[in-house]
Amino acid sequence: MGVIWGLPYLMIKVAVGGVSVPMIVFARTAIGAAVLLPLALRRIDWDVLRRHWKPLLAFAATEIIAPWYLLSDAERHLSSSLTGLLIAAVPTIGALLVSMRGERLSSAQWIGLAIGFGGVALLAGPNLGGGNAWSIIEVLLVTVGYAVAPIIAARKLQEVPGLVLATVSLGIAAIVYLPFAIATWPQQMPSTDVLLALGGLALLCTAVAFLFFFALIREVGPSKALVITYVNPLVAVAAGVLVLNEPLTMVTIVAFVLILGGSILATSRAKERIPAAVAQ
Repeated sequence: MGVIWGLPYLMIKVAVGGVSVPMIVFARTAIGAAVLLPLALRRIDWDVLRRHWKPLLAFAATEIIAPWYLLSDAERHLSSSLTGLLIAAVPTIGALLVSMRGERLSSAQWIGLAIGFGGVALLAGPNLGGGNAWSIIEVLLVTVGYAVAPIIAARKLQEVPGLVLATVSLGIAAIVYLPFAIATWPQQMPSTDVLLALGGLALLCTAVAFLFFFALIREVGPSKALVITYVNPLVAVAAGVLVLNEPLTMVTIVAFVLILGGSILATSRAKERIPAAVAQ
């Protein structure tokens, strides 16, 4: 899972070079939903879905609809490795949200929050110029969405099986983006690299990833599944450097250590209260 959800940033970077952002999100969600639907159909309880339609829409909006657009749009200007490293702040954001709900954090956890946000500042600061400020903000908004969505799922959607939740959310997102994808449909066939990136995002990083993720949850529980969040950014940086020849600087390495170290400290004694991120 750490490898699979470390690859979307590379694939998005390739895809934005050939198709529109709405097209990327639509292809990923529509194909992902179509693959998962036959497996989810027998587990769908329509009465449960009707009773929980509001939190279901909230989950879809904060986990997929808004984040996947913002992430793809940001990567039109940011490197895939930088984006992947910023997303590594999700556990830190989750710990901060827990504290804002009135749950007390230990001194070590507060130190972890400070270290983690210091790493984000170190990474984001030099990129706030040159027209990249909005792209940085977009990625940081994605981290908030990725931190909020699992809390919604854990507190409001416990009756909805994970596979059903993922399939319905993907379907809702596909419907939302369909008209925008039609309006921005490419005038000519995208390159092979772009098509492979879209296929990889939809099949590997969405459909297969969700199946693996929920199997992982069943086997080790949500708190241990959080460990994948510590592996994703390393894979994202390695993929960007090795495949796209993105630069690997000392600032990147230091920021990586600070963000990951801060995340580990910030969630060290609250893993049972901070759900794992559901998607990348």
